[in-house]
Amino acid sequence: MNSKRIFHDPIHKEIIIDSDKPEELMIMQLIDTLAFQRLRRIKQLGAASLLFHGAESSRFTHSIGVFCVSRKIFRRLTEIKPEFSENKFILFGAALLHDLGHGPLSHTSEVIFSHDHEQWSKNLVKNYSPITSILKNFDRELPNQIADLFGSQNLFSNPLKTLISSEIDCDRLDYLLRDSYNTGTKYGLVDLERIISALTFSPDGNIAIKPKGVIAIEHFLVLRNMMYRTIYNHRINEISTWILEKIIYSIKNNSTKKIWIDESMRNWIFTPENLEIKDFLANDDIILYYHLMKWKNESFNPLETLCSMFIDRNLLKASDISSLTKLKRLEILAFARKKCYLNSYDPELFCGIKERSFKGFKSNNSLKIWDGKYQKSLENKSELIKTLMRSNESSLIIYPSEFRKDIEDQISKVRDEL
Repeated sequence: MNSKRIFHDPIHKEIIIDSDKPEELMIMQLIDTLAFQRLRRIKQLGAASLLFHGAESSRFTHSIGVFCVSRKIFRRLTEIKPEFSENKFILFGAALLHDLGHGPLSHTSEVIFSHDHEQWSKNLVKNYSPITSILKNFDRELPNQIADLFGSQNLFSNPLKTLISSEIDCDRLDYLLRDSYNTGTKYGLVDLERIISALTFSPDGNIAIKPKGVIAIEHFLVLRNMMYRTIYNHRINEISTWILEKIIYSIKNNSTKKIWIDESMRNWIFTPENLEIKDFLANDDIILYYHLMKWKNESFNPLETLCSMFIDRNLLKASDISSLTKLKRLEILAFARKKCYLNSYDPELFCGIKERSFKGFKSNNSLKIWDGKYQKSLENKSELIKTLMRSNESSLIIYPSEFRKDIEDQISKVRDEL
């Protein structure tokens, strides 16, 4: 029997998992669970493929990549501190399973279903018996130890938390490279090897970066900034999410109308707070798209129209109104709503203001610079990093495509009045 499994990855090339090593046998067994295989059916970038046609990669692919990054970092850190090797089961398990709780279209589910993927990752690690039993076979405490690493709450001087859930962690080191590759937006490749080679331990026991790695970290954070501005917060993503939100809204507010919907999807929509594991696992991108196709052809208007817009990529339009005052934005909204009303579009569904927030890099003290004598925060060492910490707010007006000229003319008129 072959003890090795090879994943041919576009980012990390050959990822070899060797079952002769207990920690990698655990990874192999976790990969084979139904809950992890489900991630093959969850798109990494949600609906971004409507704009970037190569953005078809899955959470499965990404999670394998995060495990690969964690193993590279683990090897580096154990060279410096051999006793760190006692963390390998926790680190590898958390790296692989960190996205286990994602819903259909990844982060889009968090908006349309009020879904918390981090809480669901915790839930599955602690309560889904195929995963839990594998982990307990290697250490009874593993499910709790891994679950405790999920979430954005930072624990100071915890190297495992830094590697799994911080501003510069294994997750981000993989997805920025992967998403840049898959969308064809190569602003520059993260120098992953340079960052890893510059890792060390600070006196407080947490992970730190040597001064030689600062430029590579700057490069990483510049790429993060560009990816958010051009992909993650792109207006097509915002419009697509808007349409999906309004689809779910329409179903919730027309519960008396006859519509086909399976039991698991019904529970996702109407009782997400009481969702059971079997219903969670029953939903993925394929199931969501199947429902959208059915609703497009066999439901009621305006639900049919909204589903058709998404499935056929005949999307709503959006214009930037960030430069206008809040009062002027409301004037544009009133103008757009009137256009909708006069043309038999429900203004509540087909028109609105979408606020976008690009959050700059947050230095939460999880990774500092250590030169062997002094410890400094990243932003105190780099003016560029300090600049990248700034947040940015923007605002879009969303409306049906046939009103585009009228809306944009009205925006120009209002802007000229300022």
